[in-house]
Amino acid sequence: MTKRTSAKYKIDRRMGENLWGRPKSSFNTRSYGPGEHGQRRRGKLSDFGLQLRAKQKLKGYYGDLTEKQFRRTFRQAERMNGDTGDNMIGLLERRLDAVVFHAKFAPTIFASRQFVNHGHVLVNNRRVNIPSFRVKDGDIVQIREKSRSLAIVLDALESPERDVPPYIDVDTDAATARYMRSAHLDEVPYGAIMEPNLVVEYYAKN
Repeated sequence: MTKRTSAKYKIDRRMGENLWGRPKSSFNTRSYGPGEHGQRRRGKLSDFGLQLRAKQKLKGYYGDLTEKQFRRTFRQAERMNGDTGDNMIGLLERRLDAVVFHAKFAPTIFASRQFVNHGHVLVNNRRVNIPSFRVKDGDIVQIREKSRSLAIVLDALESPERDVPPYIDVDTDAATARYMRSAHLDEVPYGAIMEPNLVVEYYAKN
């Protein structure tokens, strides 16, 4: 287990918000940051601080991606037509680990990444073990038949914690999900308010 995975709820407390809206989050009982200085009063953030916090929140939601991965996604979104912030959300939601998570095949984004890494997921009937793999419109994401009875999958599918977003069509019985179209900011079931426009401003200046 990676350090980032084992400390996932520290992200909630560090950001001061429950990013995934999970009832198990330690933020629900300890809303201050982790560590010995976590209970210090939070000062008013500067414009740079707000932009940095927006970046950290969005990056954290997708499993605390590395800065290199996240910046690369921004650069790709910047080259696309349309709003860069919306493009960035669309690209992040096309990640295979995000699709598996939002299809409710795994309970957390961290578990989803590990699930993909271990070869339990097929895309258009081909095994893909790269969490950052980017699905296209119409792609079929499927749990391998021998993996469908795993407790992690059954528990996630039965969880009432979250709904499947409208851009993913899930067949629970067959453990398959079709990625219908690009996602928009207001459709992604974030547990906290995300501000990709501030992320764009951050990278534009740094």
